[in-house]
Amino acid sequence: MAEYDVVVIGGGPVGLFSTFYSGLRDMKVLLIDSQDELGGQLVTLYPEKMVYDVGGFAGIQAYDLAQRLIEQAKMFGPDVRTREWADVLEKTQDGMWLVKTDKGGEYKTKTVMIAAGIGKITPSRLGAKGEVEYENKGVYYTVRRKNDFKDKRVLIVGGGDSAVDWATTLAPIAKEVTLIHRRDQFRAHERSVKEMFEVAKVYTWHELKEVKGDGNRITQAIIFDNRTKEEKTLNVDAVIISIGHKGDLGNMLKWGLTMKGRDIVVNGKMETNLPGVYAVGDIASVEGAPKLALIAVGFGQAAIAASVAKKFVDPNASVFAGHSSEMDKFKK
Repeated sequence: MAEYDVVVIGGGPVGLFSTFYSGLRDMKVLLIDSQDELGGQLVTLYPEKMVYDVGGFAGIQAYDLAQRLIEQAKMFGPDVRTREWADVLEKTQDGMWLVKTDKGGEYKTKTVMIAAGIGKITPSRLGAKGEVEYENKGVYYTVRRKNDFKDKRVLIVGGGDSAVDWATTLAPIAKEVTLIHRRDQFRAHERSVKEMFEVAKVYTWHELKEVKGDGNRITQAIIFDNRTKEEKTLNVDAVIISIGHKGDLGNMLKWGLTMKGRDIVVNGKMETNLPGVYAVGDIASVEGAPKLALIAVGFGQAAIAASVAKKFVDPNASVFAGHSSEMDKFKK
């Protein structure tokens, strides 16, 4: 069984930076993520949107930011496991930690850094007939690449910011954009809603009843007025169901961590109540500090946690190793 200095749980932006910084501190690192690809919410929820609050970028597309973070995280050769769910955390007889995954993986480590964000991200589904059958065959829960919808007849379901934003974003490139919402009040910004009505066909008080297709791709969507029950059949090439996502923390709630709701309580050193276990990013609640769910804040927490973990792994090490600009590993 391979042994590590630190196992990072979560491959979102903060988990990726945690992996990089732990490698920078000469620790042997394993990164575990439950999603198909690294990047977390940057690639799962809003890859085409711009991110403006990360230092060094006046604005950067979320997907591009994820790719740069992945490149940075791999600089020092960490082991990476995707599509694995960190399921069990146990103390070993020699005082180390054992992380077990749903795929049967068992990883022994001196420290653990939890950067799980909101947990494993799964889309909220409507339960409409044909929805699951045509998932990724015309039914989608987010927009990974807007050009995938070029010249397509697109139906969007939802009334929040994401649904409205995608309607206005796709309208210039799609053949036709229709949006349905089960009410006549939208949770999106007023200006965005006004713009949507100018570029898309909008049906309020309407819901999706059924998705039809030829077995390989969808061809039609049946919608209905939830007041009169009158149905309409729309010819569509794609349906985007944008009604939110859920985060699942799985068995993490059974690990013996001190929790505050869905957050893990940590001190200023990002230490949990379990020795050698740290939490950073959106999942962390720092005692005495305001909660700011920002990538930039998570980066700082990752640097603190990795530095404290280094001291835990090697008591002779310094918590602060100096500036990277002075490190030999970065000098040519």
